[in-house]
Amino acid sequence: QARLEESGGGLVQAGGSLSVSCAASGRTFSAYGMGWFRQAPGKEREFVASISWMGHDTYYADSVKGRFTIIGDSAKNTVHLQMNHLKPEDTAVYYCAAGAGLAIGVHPDYWGQGTQVTVSA
Repeated sequence: QARLEESGGGLVQAGGSLSVSCAASGRTFSAYGMGWFRQAPGKEREFVASISWMGHDTYYADSVKGRFTIIGDSAKNTVHLQMNHLKPEDTAVYYCAAGAGLAIGVHPDYWGQGTQVTVSA
């Protein structure tokens, strides 16, 4: 059974950095992409960043471009999201996801359990 397991996150002051990581297991994700979504209290879940294993292309939401970096290892089925210059509005539960077309609104096939990222003002 496919499983996505997140680690990292936590609490940081505005302007600081955090990272979250995700390891996928249980199946081969070579034809998929992996990425991150987030959901803040009272808001809908939104796309953050993704990487395509086919071409290793990366995609970012406009709100995080230039601040977040997604790094993936297709051989290990892992993705890492480095978050710099964090803002209070980045506070959310961050979810790892796997599937095709993550950046264009295709619903992921797999979700992780989520990890909390809190940015204090």
